[in-house]
Amino acid sequence: MAVVAARQLRSPAFRRRSGMRRQRSRLAVCLASTLVLISGFILAQGLGLALTAPAAAQGFTYNPRPPRPKPPPAPQDGQMLVQATEVDYDYNNQRVSAVGNVQLFYNGTSVEADKVIYDQKTKRLHAEGNIRLTDAEGKITYANIMDLSDDYRDGFVDSLRVDTEDATRMAATRMDRSAGNYTVFENGVYTACAPCKDDPKKPPLWQVKGARIIHNQTEKMLYFENAQLEFFGVPMAYLPFFSTPDPTVKRKSGFLMPSYTSVSNYGIGVEIPYYFALAPDYDLTLNPRITTRQGVLMQGEFRQRLLNGAYQIRAYGIYQLDPEAYAGYPGERNFRGGVETKGQFALNDKWVWGWDGVLLSDYYFMSDYRLAQYKDQYNAFLTLPTEAISQLYLTGVGNRSYFDARTIYYLSFSGFQDQVPVIHPVIDYSNVINHSILGGEVSYKTNFTSLSRETAAFDPITTLANTNGLCLNVSADPLARLPSQCLLRGIPGTYTRATAEAQWRRSFTDPIGQIWTPFAIARIDAIDASISNQPGVSNFLPVGDTQALRVMPTVGLEYRYPFINVQPWGTTTVEPIAQIILRPNETYAGKLPNEDAQSLVFDASNLFSVDKFSGYDRVEGGGRANVGVQATTQFDRGGSINFLFGQSYQLFGLNSFAVADVTNTGVNSGLETARSDYVARINYSPNRTYTFSTRARFDEATMNVNRFEAEGRATFDRWSVSMMYGNYAAQPELGYLTRREGVLGTASVKVAANWVVSGAARWDLEANKLNQYIIGAGYVDDCFVLAANYVTAYSYSAGIAPPVLSHAFMFQIGLRTIANSSSTATGGGGIQ
Repeated sequence: MAVVAARQLRSPAFRRRSGMRRQRSRLAVCLASTLVLISGFILAQGLGLALTAPAAAQGFTYNPRPPRPKPPPAPQDGQMLVQATEVDYDYNNQRVSAVGNVQLFYNGTSVEADKVIYDQKTKRLHAEGNIRLTDAEGKITYANIMDLSDDYRDGFVDSLRVDTEDATRMAATRMDRSAGNYTVFENGVYTACAPCKDDPKKPPLWQVKGARIIHNQTEKMLYFENAQLEFFGVPMAYLPFFSTPDPTVKRKSGFLMPSYTSVSNYGIGVEIPYYFALAPDYDLTLNPRITTRQGVLMQGEFRQRLLNGAYQIRAYGIYQLDPEAYAGYPGERNFRGGVETKGQFALNDKWVWGWDGVLLSDYYFMSDYRLAQYKDQYNAFLTLPTEAISQLYLTGVGNRSYFDARTIYYLSFSGFQDQVPVIHPVIDYSNVINHSILGGEVSYKTNFTSLSRETAAFDPITTLANTNGLCLNVSADPLARLPSQCLLRGIPGTYTRATAEAQWRRSFTDPIGQIWTPFAIARIDAIDASISNQPGVSNFLPVGDTQALRVMPTVGLEYRYPFINVQPWGTTTVEPIAQIILRPNETYAGKLPNEDAQSLVFDASNLFSVDKFSGYDRVEGGGRANVGVQATTQFDRGGSINFLFGQSYQLFGLNSFAVADVTNTGVNSGLETARSDYVARINYSPNRTYTFSTRARFDEATMNVNRFEAEGRATFDRWSVSMMYGNYAAQPELGYLTRREGVLGTASVKVAANWVVSGAARWDLEANKLNQYIIGAGYVDDCFVLAANYVTAYSYSAGIAPPVLSHAFMFQIGLRTIANSSSTATGGGGIQ
């Protein structure tokens, strides 16, 4: 009996025999479920070479692949649609055949073939000719012949090819399955690279070939025999045998990719990590580093994820074979090691608590062995960690509120541990009330800080003090450390402060468009200090116990009057801005410790700040007016320009910025005179390609440049560049005795379709030399990374307290889904 066309399969004439309907139903279920199994099976092999997720290269990462739209969820109703040119039922041989453009749709999976046969006697399913199987996730399997038993235990597939949803591909001349557990791929080939568009038959950039690839379904392992890695079809590496978990296994014990480092103090180091998947919720990684000069540095990391959070512990340890490589320095000892830990747990959807912890045998251990923050010299180009942080914290976030409490212990990398404070604790809370009061918005914030320090921390601010070590804690002479020679960066003893501040603010717009914003602020500080009588401290502050209560009420008015001009080419808004702030003098100005308000940069960004101090330990007092004008133009064809210019005036009372405290905060800031320096800002972005910005501060009397920064960025299809110029006047009261001037530039050029050259440099114009630079090059595409970087950057070296210039060469190679390996060689700046 033959039925032609899919629409005739549903005709009344075809339904006249119930037995025929039962046979057709059984054929549908067997056919669909068998092909779904084959799809998952073959697709598993296509992903089977993934060892670890590729890490980012030093400045280079894989090109992103275009996102694929997520297919809609497939209906799981068990219904199946079969379309074919012809369907034949052979009742004598109990065989059903679908021939000619066969299409089957079942639970989101589709199968296309020239012919599909199901033999009910042998219980074999046979498909042949242009087979294409697409699963619900978009994975596609191609083959010429498929032949399987209906229980999926035995069978074969000839000439198969798999294209996965994440753009990995696998092919084999034949796949044989036996005992319901073993699947053997003959002459298998795997790659994560897309085929060449111009010549699809051309070998991909890289591929792995195996004479046989065996999948043990019980063990969930893939075994490769006589495997070789090829680049552009040329064999580059040969492995007689290796194994890896199949992609259904997210975590499995085994070796990870090794890495290489070279540092003069410990020689050449090779790391060979081994990963233990101990349980679904925790694991362990042992990462011994074998060094040629110091022996084996053991590293281990334990991680566990719990229902409401996760934590990890990382430990290091080495028994040094050659401690004399660090002779006279902290590393001159037999055993060195450390422990790091961190964790975070959610109490509910608003509250989390956690910790960070670091414990080291000596403060140079991390830098000597290039661990933690020091591992990647590329990222330390401009910034360098000065301490490791151990803390315990509790944080809560509401709709308009925030709470944070933490205790902090700073482990100094400079060796002066007794000069670093212990925070116990610091607590912040802020909230904006949801309903208005007197028509305005009311907010409040609190801060509680308590800390202790064993030894005073002084910084020299003159050449004499720096040359003769007048600010070091080595002399008992109290006159050795004077405010004219030193700054008291940290007090010895204990210091506690509690701050509460409430603010009301409301805006009005009058009939002619003027915006009036009155505001009122009330702040109170309670301070308790117990300052140790160490040499020189009494020259800055009274020693012993000190209690103080500081109250600062503030009222003010802000005025804005925007003028808008509309032209065919764009819209310009000119906005005069003025603030009047009335408040009493700062109580105890310059007579209290200053631990958190030591940094002050006056520029256009804080011209209209009511309190320009950066922390809580200082509070601005006296009457002040802030005046400026802002102009913004939005061009109709894209782009904008923004300009701000202004000045601040001390109207009455004591100018807090003219009062030197223990750190001279505010002095030389441009705010210490009755009429401040002028500040200006220009931001210009003509389009998405270019952005330019300048920030400047000019002397009020002479118009000399006291601070100037100019920055420009440009991004094109093939290259990008940024340049920043800085020019800063001398600030002798802060220790900057000469003008500072420099240029920082970065650039990246795509010299070819997949080749990138990048670099960065900082040029000290005063010293007329390049003091830091990076040169890097790499090949980057969607499946392969080859990168090399040469870096000169500041780092800590054994026995040298200030950071010194060091050199590092880094090399990395990555094959997407297979491996990512790197090596680092470092030299200079320390003991050789």
